[in-house]
Amino acid sequence: MDKFYTVNINGYDAYLPILPLPSGINIAFFNLHGNSELTEHCGKELAKYLTDCEVLITAESKGLQLTHVTARELNQHYYAVARKSKKLYMQDGIDITIESSITTGQEQKLYLSKHDVDLIKGKKVGIVDDVVSTGASLKGLEDLVIKAGGIIHKKAFVLAEGDAADRKDVIYLAKIPLL
Repeated sequence: MDKFYTVNINGYDAYLPILPLPSGINIAFFNLHGNSELTEHCGKELAKYLTDCEVLITAESKGLQLTHVTARELNQHYYAVARKSKKLYMQDGIDITIESSITTGQEQKLYLSKHDVDLIKGKKVGIVDDVVSTGASLKGLEDLVIKAGGIIHKKAFVLAEGDAADRKDVIYLAKIPLL
């Protein structure tokens, strides 16, 4: 890995390694895991756009730290987490199936606990995640919010990849190309 793509995220330069996907496409890989400085910066920047959301939701795992920071900045004590596997405490929750995303390449399920269903039911929900690309993961989160009775209010991402930057229904801090 000696090639990088540099992106400026509202004043923060991030150096993203260029990685090949099995499909033959290369991506500028954005990874918040373990980078507290970048996560703090991005979460605080996203919070500025989500002040009128009553609750946030994200999918594990890369959106977790980001949404934690964003929720803290908005003084929201809880946020909903869509899990990729059904945990013991989720027996009374809901689930949906999503198409394959650009990074997973296969169909997945998303699960929401009853606690999180109750948290978002009837509320203006902000969907938060690290990157929007094909929109498959976003569609899954939208379906989950609707199934739980929430109101999709805003959809916010750190980065919009490829054609996702042309979407009018999402908020993002910076865009990156498919390489």
